[in-house]
Amino acid sequence: MEENYTEVKKNWWDRNWKWFVPTGCLSLLVLLGLFIAGIFFGVTSMMTDSDAYKGAMTAAKNNKTVIEKLGNPIETDGMTSGSININNDTGNCDLQIPIKGPKGKGTLFVVATKKGNWKYNEMSLYIEATKENIDLLKK
Repeated sequence: MEENYTEVKKNWWDRNWKWFVPTGCLSLLVLLGLFIAGIFFGVTSMMTDSDAYKGAMTAAKNNKTVIEKLGNPIETDGMTSGSININNDTGNCDLQIPIKGPKGKGTLFVVATKKGNWKYNEMSLYIEATKENIDLLKK
């Protein structure tokens, strides 16, 4: 007995959709994640590269009271948060910089405005262990 049958060839989509759909969705999620990470690291590096950040860290590292409380060397301890807005020679910032030394940890709070140079309105260190606030602008 001879049987006649026609072989139906499926098109590319019908043959491959089971692997293409998950791979495509995963690729989109990875690209979205990379995009968000790029923005995040761009903003973070903008804050840490600013003169306001560098000035605050220098002031903390050279302050005798801070060195007495946290020890030496003083370095960052995590991610800087807050906001910074710079437009040519003007701007403002409100930063929270986690710092640490051999003796403890704290958060450096910086509020400043820029008109040519940065003018610090607030620069203080909150020490977690003692709940102490040190004003770095006092002479």
